[in-house]
This record gives sequence, C-alpha cells and structure tokens, in this order.
Amino acid sequence: MKIEQQVSAFRPRQPKIRFGPSGIHIFERASGINLLVDEIIPPLAKWAIVPRQVSIALTNACDLDCPYCFAPKTRATLPFDRVVSWLNELDANGTLGVGFGGGEPTLYRRFIDLCAYATNHTNLAVTFTTHGHHLEDAFLAALNGKVHFIRVSMDGIGATYERLRGRPFKSLEKRLDAIGKIMRFGINYVVNADTLNDIENAAMFAERVGASEFLLLPEHPVKGRAKLTDNTANALRAWVSQYAGGLRLAVSENGADGMPTCDPLPNEIGLQAYAHIDANGVLKRTSFDCEGVDIGGGNILSALHQLKQLTEITK
Repeated sequence: MKIEQQVSAFRPRQPKIRFGPSGIHIFERASGINLLVDEIIPPLAKWAIVPRQVSIALTNACDLDCPYCFAPKTRATLPFDRVVSWLNELDANGTLGVGFGGGEPTLYRRFIDLCAYATNHTNLAVTFTTHGHHLEDAFLAALNGKVHFIRVSMDGIGATYERLRGRPFKSLEKRLDAIGKIMRFGINYVVNADTLNDIENAAMFAERVGASEFLLLPEHPVKGRAKLTDNTANALRAWVSQYAGGLRLAVSENGADGMPTCDPLPNEIGLQAYAHIDANGVLKRTSFDCEGVDIGGGNILSALHQLKQLTEITK
C-alpha cells in the first residue's frame, strides 16, 4: 500500500533511456525499476556524455559535527538558479538521477522548491542524503511527491549513535517511522571501529523500520583520522559474506574492494558513472577529491570535458 501511494504521488512520465557502453539502460524513476538491454551495444557516438548519477552538495552548513565527516566546514551555498540550470543540462544529456547532499541539504533555504523543480520539470530521479532530524511531519508533507528516495545517515544504534552524532536515537527512530509512511528510504551506515560492533543490530533495525537498502560506507580518512584498519575491513567483509537478513545491501565504490559485489554496468566507469559538484560549484570525480574544475558561469558539459582531460593527465 505504501508503494502504491508513493508511485501515484508523482506525475506520470515516460521511462528514461540511456545509451552507454554496457547497452541500452531503461530507467523508471517513480518505481526505481532499471532494465538493461545488453544484447545491443549502441555506437560510441550515441553514448550519453554526462554521468549516470550526479551528487550536488547544496551547502556546507550542518548542525552536527561527526568526527568522520568529509564535507568541508568552510561556508558555501550554491545559488538556486545555477543548480536549476545544471539540472536542466544533466537531464537533457542523459543523466538518470541527482542526489542532493551537503552539509545537511535540508538546511538549504529553497530545498523544497528545488526538489519540486527537479521532479516537475525534468525526468531526473531525485534523492537526498540527510541526518533526518529536520524531517518533521510538515516538512515531509511538503516533500511528498517531490522526492523519489531518501538516504538517512545512521552510524551505530542506541548509545553508539548518540555518542557519534549527538542526537537522541529515539528521535531518529521516530523520524524514520514518519518517512516510511510516505516514501522509500535507505540507511547509510559509516563503518569504522566505533560502529562495526553494532552492524548486525543496525541492519535488523533498518529492516524493521522499513528501509529498502542498507548502504555500507567504509570510513574514508578525513581530519587526520586514519583509514579503516585491515582488521575492521576484514571483519566487514566477513559480515557481508555471512549476512542472512532480507535487506538489500550496497557498498560505496571506494569500499567495494574484496566485497562480493554485483555490477550490472561493468563498462560504465569513472565519469560515465558518477560525478560530484561541491558547494563552491566545483565539478569533481568523487566527493572525496580535493581537486576538480570550477564550473563558474559556464556549463557542465564544458567543465566535464576539462575534468576528463585533467583525469587523463593525472593517470
């Protein structure tokens, strides 16, 4: 019943078709259905020239201070009109989905307007990543029909979560219950020495509250913190291999090494698959990269061309 209500909230649109090196990709954003016709490989001249997925950090502002957060703490916010122009350009050239982030995207002043524009005026799937505590009932009601999927960050449960995030775990549980009543959502789980011991209970909790995905994010070194230790990484791989729950598991690209992953688009890699725009308007290969290309007053295609050249030079 929840799925029927959520699908009917969106304006009907034709599925989006994307040509690429792995075949013909057909995507329907309201249901999240993906179909790949890999018996036919389109000629190179017809391949989409923009990434399949683009994340956009709308603002660096956040009211939490998680020790493992990679987002810059410098003040920066993207102008609404610039983001709208990028959405139009990405949509017209073959991007399937955009993910808003930050910082905390719900602190972006015109966040609801931006989600509404993307859903009503483009054929992009709209997602965002949030700590979830600002998703009060009225805010969620305003987002209903304007967002296709929400990713909620939850690192550890109970006392572990409260120590790392500085917010009551019960408050998060209440917000997840409210989210699940109106739209699909997943859990993002940073894995490190602090959170590994909670991972089994966290996955059970995520399944119980109705999440449709459990995204594992092995900690990336930031703020002088060391990378994930070999012992923790090996323990994570062992847990994934033995996982018997009913929740779909996923893993970030930088943490996929050694994982029993399945990639349906093995030939669509690098900037064909993903790019990130930070809150200063710099186009990067990933959100962790320190360098990229300033889009400035130009367009994404031009910046993407420059970034591809820069990537080739630095290989």
